[in-house]
Amino acid sequence: MTALQSALAAEHAAVYGYGVVGGRIGERRRAEARAAYDAHRARRDALVREVRDLGGAPVAASAAYALPFQVPDAATAVRLAARLEERVAGVYSDLVRAATGERRGTAAGALREAAVRAVRWSGESVAFPGLAERTTDGTGTGAAGAGASASPSP
Repeated sequence: MTALQSALAAEHAAVYGYGVVGGRIGERRRAEARAAYDAHRARRDALVREVRDLGGAPVAASAAYALPFQVPDAATAVRLAARLEERVAGVYSDLVRAATGERRGTAAGALREAAVRAVRWSGESVAFPGLAERTTDGTGTGAAGAGASASPSP
């Protein structure tokens, strides 16, 4: 249940973050940002139902989230979108490890979608999406880093 709640918290943060992205993104990539926003809202809503179905109380969204950097223009909005997807991928990698059966397959699908969106936003890929984001050195070989938690920071 902890990994499921962490995924829900990450989706809340991503929805908030894409609200910021949408306010700054250029016209050329606005549809892509809207599609990502809608995908995260759908995942969030599915996770809320899943937590409730398991008898839990879904973690609530925060009123606001600390951004990892200021987002004054379209270029930084693109960077924020990539960061959001990298963080979501990291949280879903935890859920993949913690889950079994259908839930594991769904988490793997969410991880894949976040990794693909991260590549589209950043233009760069990593060998094992969701794992490099969980390390202190970014190589995928170290211990989990502090910035990798499902904290309110998107």
